[in-house]
Amino acid sequence: MSQGEAAGHGTAKPQDQGWAWMVLLAAVLLQGLTLGFPCCIGVFFTDLQHEFQASNSQTSWFPSIMVAVLHGGGPLCSILVKRFGCRFVVMLGGLLSGLGMVSSSFCRSISQLYLTAGLITGLGSCFSFQAGVTVLGYYFVRWRTLANAVASTGVSLGFTLWPLLSQYLLDEMGWRNTFLIFGGILLNCCVCGAIMRPIQLASGSLPQSAKPEEEPGSRAEEAQLSNGASPHHSILQQHTRRTKCFQVLQKYLAFDIFCQNKGYQIYTIGVTWMMMGFALPHVYLVPYAIHNGVEERKAALLISIIGFINIFIRPLTGLLSGHRVFTGRRIYLFSLAVLLCGLSNFICVISAEFSVLILYCVILSIAMSGVGALTFQVLMDVVEMDRFSSALGLFTILESITLLIGPPLTGLLVDITSDFHYVFYNSSFFLLSAALFMGLSFCALEKKNKLREASKAHLDNPSRYQYSEMSTEPKAENQSPPAVEYITSV
Repeated sequence: MSQGEAAGHGTAKPQDQGWAWMVLLAAVLLQGLTLGFPCCIGVFFTDLQHEFQASNSQTSWFPSIMVAVLHGGGPLCSILVKRFGCRFVVMLGGLLSGLGMVSSSFCRSISQLYLTAGLITGLGSCFSFQAGVTVLGYYFVRWRTLANAVASTGVSLGFTLWPLLSQYLLDEMGWRNTFLIFGGILLNCCVCGAIMRPIQLASGSLPQSAKPEEEPGSRAEEAQLSNGASPHHSILQQHTRRTKCFQVLQKYLAFDIFCQNKGYQIYTIGVTWMMMGFALPHVYLVPYAIHNGVEERKAALLISIIGFINIFIRPLTGLLSGHRVFTGRRIYLFSLAVLLCGLSNFICVISAEFSVLILYCVILSIAMSGVGALTFQVLMDVVEMDRFSSALGLFTILESITLLIGPPLTGLLVDITSDFHYVFYNSSFFLLSAALFMGLSFCALEKKNKLREASKAHLDNPSRYQYSEMSTEPKAENQSPPAVEYITSV
């Protein structure tokens, strides 16, 4: 059943109330199961190295592939969401995630883990997570910022519980049986998907709205192609294929938005660059602590501390950023949070004592709360909601590239130098440079738009003074620029 059919069969539900809060609860659990899961991989890092006799770089490919596919499967997820609806995609993701982890428990080489836990589980997590984020945008309008912030607390719960559970199961039954149990746990994504009932949008479903634009052109081309005597038959076929290919790219990867919307362009480039360093502490913090003499249970506790603090800070960040004072300015809060993430990494360079690492985790978790609560809200600010799924697809596939290569390259550097400090040096470099780029670029874009408005107002002044008795026309003119500013996050 397509998304349009699902919407048609679903009953119209008021947004921001009723069943929407059940969907939000399911989204919280979904993000804990999907985004929170990769954080526990560091607990198994040393055991996997010894089991498969792998280097830091080889072992780090496993979580890198998982996280990269989790983010980079956006376009495929977008296609499935538009065709089958969010409920089906979330449940499909749960099945793939469970299958991937069960298969991982039987792996005999690190390369097999790349396929099972990395590719299959990562793709399943991508489907469940991104479809869950998309459905929130339709169920919430007025409370969308708060809903995204509350949903992101699921990541915090995952960060808190996954490492503790992982360390306990690892000590009791080894990593293979632990992965088998994880497969069963991830199947709960199917339950979350069942809760996400189809919702009928007031403006109609997106796939149905696209059909009137496509049908006239396609019918004309079919009429021409039906004339077999035409000498341009093959040329028209090639043109049709190119047109359809371009339509697919524009529909699911939002290249048109990337080229035309400066706010989306800056934000996507900045986050893509940021991801080169953002995941490094999550992968290497536990191995770094163990390497410096911290007990394994205490090392696993560090990740849980980050998640526990996030539980309380993320909703507060969502409430703060949802205030009207920050409307159109949430990108600056996001940049500030990224900047704090980068600065916090220097604490690990100073000392690797457990007390110092706790201080690092506290500061990092506060900064991460801002990043996690605002990432998708800022994206919803810079693009229109009816193109959010497509914009999310391009956004995630670009950042997945840097998520994929960041940890292995850093692991190679650690293998060469035998110095874990380079993990935090690299992370700080990418985070600080990304924060400055996004903050300064949006500031320059805001100034440019203000100058453009000022010049436009100066040109419009004579007509306004001449027809000052027509008070309704200036009001109508004054209402259109803010809509444009909202789309470009200015």
